[in-house]
Amino acid sequence: MSAISGARGGRREIEAHEPDERWAVSYADMVTVLMCLFIVLFAMSTVDKGKFEQLANSLASGFGRDVTEGGADTTEGLVIPPEMLDEDGAEELTARAATEYESLVELRERMRQALAAKGLERTVDFVIDDRGLKVGLIGAETFFADNSTQLSAKANAVLDAIGDVLAGVDNEVSIEGHADHRAAVPPFPTNWELSSGRSTQVARFLVEREGVAGGRVKATGFSDTRPLAPGDDAAALAVNRRVDIVVESKEEERVRALLPELVAAVKEADGP
Repeated sequence: MSAISGARGGRREIEAHEPDERWAVSYADMVTVLMCLFIVLFAMSTVDKGKFEQLANSLASGFGRDVTEGGADTTEGLVIPPEMLDEDGAEELTARAATEYESLVELRERMRQALAAKGLERTVDFVIDDRGLKVGLIGAETFFADNSTQLSAKANAVLDAIGDVLAGVDNEVSIEGHADHRAAVPPFPTNWELSSGRSTQVARFLVEREGVAGGRVKATGFSDTRPLAPGDDAAALAVNRRVDIVVESKEEERVRALLPELVAAVKEADGP
């Protein structure tokens, strides 16, 4: 019995010194899971452009949009010129510019509809450029009395229609007064005072009567330093004697720089 007991005790002693390697199974499972994770991440980082476009078109079709090819904005049908997609990263910037352009167009159309409801659609001039949407109040006499900063009745009606739209957006708004090149007459010592006085009156109207947030409105006078048309004829003088309301784009500069190209592309696509 003592010999058997001694043998059993020896086996227990040997077993006590053998390492427990069950942890290796769990470790191997964890490594396998990590490897699968990295494979999935790698696969996600490698995008097949053709498959991506197929997916985008499938989604567009599912939501009732037209399926287009070759760098088109499927949300509104705005075709992006191929030359704007050549450089690395340009496609993303162009897509952002296209989205911003559509936003400015939508804002412009809302203003047009508000003016048309009052029969005033021909009193302003709209331009989309690298700053945003410019609403030009052309011909000072339409909006101000001669050599005065007092708003006319028509100016009040126009600004009331535009102001309702501006109050609903959060863009910065720059009010910019301009004068023609003729010398100022009293009570204004120079065209600087005349142009800045008119822009200030427009800014005050939008803030005080239309509820546009004063913190995002600024008024500037440019005197006669930025004419739009040369010459001394009545038409040129009227064009240069103006107030511009610029709804500034919130996009960064390199995106805004693409807006004129998109405007030109849309005009070309629409034809003469």
